[in-house]
Amino acid sequence: MDAIISWIGENILFIYLLIFAIYLGTEIIGKVPVVLHTPLMSGANAISGVVVIGGIILVRLTPSDDYFGLFIGFLGITFATINVAGGFAVTQRMLSMFNKKKKS
Repeated sequence: MDAIISWIGENILFIYLLIFAIYLGTEIIGKVPVVLHTPLMSGANAISGVVVIGGIILVRLTPSDDYFGLFIGFLGITFATINVAGGFAVTQRMLSMFNKKKKS
């Protein structure tokens, strides 16, 4: 039990930051009109790219016995990579809608 309390004390800033990021992201995305979701995804891809780099740096600088830091870095890299790939796919689909149809 003391180890858990010590771990929480050491990582309290990360825990607060995670809770704040979840709350802020939910509030911001919830207030965006549906019409703007696809165009804003292009900007979100750039932000997710920064998250991938941040996750790589976090994993690189984290000591090998700090499983929490390694796990959070892994999650950041994984989710941001999925978000970037999905964002590019949706953006490509959106842009293909503006291509003129070829006449046969």
